[in-house]
Amino acid sequence: MAKIAVEKPFDDVKEALEEKGHQVDLVESDQELTGYDLGVIRVQNDGDTDLYDFPVVSIEGMSIDEVVERVSDYIEKMK
Repeated sequence: MAKIAVEKPFDDVKEALEEKGHQVDLVESDQELTGYDLGVIRVQNDGDTDLYDFPVVSIEGMSIDEVVERVSDYIEKMK
């Protein structure tokens, strides 16, 4: 399964993704992030698009189930 970075403090999102079999790490938003397949962040600003070397999902306005579904969609596209 995918290796996913989840921005703190979203423990509930981390647990939901782990239940799907993913390797998930909680990370600080200002950390140098490398080696992940996907990131889940609080909100993505237009200027943030170059900060990550992997796709990100912004959880703003989404439920946990919606976040998990969006992550699953990205992972399917990456195969």
